[in-house]
Amino acid sequence: MVRPFVRTGGRVRPSRPEVRLESLVLAATGPADGLLLDHRRVLVLTQGVRGGLAVADIAASLALPPSTVLILVCDLMDSGHLSTPVNAREDQPEIDILREVLRGLRTKV
Repeated sequence: MVRPFVRTGGRVRPSRPEVRLESLVLAATGPADGLLLDHRRVLVLTQGVRGGLAVADIAASLALPPSTVLILVCDLMDSGHLSTPVNAREDQPEIDILREVLRGLRTKV
């Protein structure tokens, strides 16, 4: 059994605090030369997945602690091997509209 801190090189915090367990990640194109085994395993899972894969799903698939996978994912993002889907904030509806829709759905039930 390999301890999580060994897999992360002794680091206990991800380099990108905005990346969370529910964050989606996509494999970027490019060579994976020089990556460590755990990094390659994460990258293989994300390749070919349309729309991205959640960090929590990666952790579950690899049977690794989520905190460890967060650090590995951030490493891959820092090296350009992973990215996040573009978030089109201006295309999202206002929160008041969403609350009104939810209120309407609840009254129909």
